[in-house]
Amino acid sequence: MASSVILKTIFSSFLLPPGLFIILLMLAFLLRHRAPKWSPRLFWTTLTAMYLLSTPLIGNQISQLVESEIHNQAEPGITATAIVVLGGGSRFGAKDMLEGQTINNVTLARVRYAAKVHKFNHLPILVSGGAPLGGITEAQLMRQSLRNDFGVETTWLESASNDTGDNAKESAKLLLPKHAEIILITSADHMQRASRSFEQAGFKVHAAPTDFHNHEPVSVMSFFPSAKVLATSSSASRELLGQIWYRILGN
Repeated sequence: MASSVILKTIFSSFLLPPGLFIILLMLAFLLRHRAPKWSPRLFWTTLTAMYLLSTPLIGNQISQLVESEIHNQAEPGITATAIVVLGGGSRFGAKDMLEGQTINNVTLARVRYAAKVHKFNHLPILVSGGAPLGGITEAQLMRQSLRNDFGVETTWLESASNDTGDNAKESAKLLLPKHAEIILITSADHMQRASRSFEQAGFKVHAAPTDFHNHEPVSVMSFFPSAKVLATSSSASRELLGQIWYRILGN
């Protein structure tokens, strides 16, 4: 496992739910004697935040913050010359696969949409994704899925990257200067950060977002907490944090 991935994982784990809530609740417990006035306030504030971020009413609003400005630009007739698909993780312990590993649901959604886009413009495809957690690279698994599940071949395989910035830099080595105008496919909540990274690497990007978060109509169920919604809130918060971090780094 890459050391940079370990550090990012540790850093983000305690800045985002649910790790952040665990830290705050532990802090509230430790302060119960030293700060008896502030300890219960911290406890109830954290508990309230955990509840709100677990409800569809709030979770949907947070996910919209990272998806609202995203528009699909992968229309027929654009002048892009290549499709770039970004990996979003793999699934280990896949007993239904001979290799014991396959792409996860996030990556599958991206690969499926890439196959759809390819079928109406027939542009060559680059799959991008290394193996930050070890095992088979995401790019290899994506190429396998495109071929076996959708009957689509890939032209380039970028398997050295560990994060979004790497995706852009390593893809540039394979595509530039000939293929400077691309259709970029990734999850909707990841598109702003990914587009910025690829533009910084020298590409003209036509965004093709997929895998939008589910936004159910407001109902009485919107006020009930759900572990799935908390995961959505955490994912959206991670992207907001990632955007801030990439701006600090100048990506």
